[in-house]
Amino acid sequence: MHPAEAAKPLIKFNHCKKYIYSFSVPLCCPLCQQVMSSRKLEEAPVSISNPFTNGHQEKCSFLLRPTQGTFLREYDGRSDLHVGITNTNGFRMTPVLVAGVVYNYTMHGVQRDEAGWEQSVSIPLLQPGMYGLMDQWDKYLEDFSTSGAWLPQRYEEDHHNCYSYTLTFINCVLTTEGKGQLDKGEFTEKYVVPRTRKASKYITLYRGIEEHGFYVTDCPEEETNPSEGSGVC
Repeated sequence: MHPAEAAKPLIKFNHCKKYIYSFSVPLCCPLCQQVMSSRKLEEAPVSISNPFTNGHQEKCSFLLRPTQGTFLREYDGRSDLHVGITNTNGFRMTPVLVAGVVYNYTMHGVQRDEAGWEQSVSIPLLQPGMYGLMDQWDKYLEDFSTSGAWLPQRYEEDHHNCYSYTLTFINCVLTTEGKGQLDKGEFTEKYVVPRTRKASKYITLYRGIEEHGFYVTDCPEEETNPSEGSGVC
């Protein structure tokens, strides 16, 4: 997989009683062609946060990306998705940039990727301040990944796959911490769906701007973003 290109910044501003999205603030409104030099406060542009992140810079996280291509380019909403778990390298402050490793399970067994997850949806798995668990994270992840359950010949596309691998690891950590386990539906609905819904809206905006130069909405829904600081474990 080739590295994902960096996304252009996405801007939203208010004009003509519409919300207008673009990659930069134009000199004139694309709807009425009026010069936009003097704006009211409520018409001031705001930056739209990018829901995608470089997974190799995320520590102790669940990552989601298209199996082929990237979210902003090839993903069509029906394409297969691939998931993985990051180690703690993305957290290391060293003189030399250290790429975080993404552990993921495929038909070839457990993979330890140092590239290929540069445009991912990320879900932090640890709550702030859990330094004791973070210190053991890499050992837990490596020991878990070398167990016989994740050999190549055990892989089944529908029943023993990358999602099985990540969720089983998360539940092992939850058990270690004395917490209740999560089933696939609960984890998906509570942690994955809110972020993928936000990502889907962003993709629509991004591609619309690329095609037409701007994107217009009447009255967008107020989005409730999932808390970035709260982890699963």
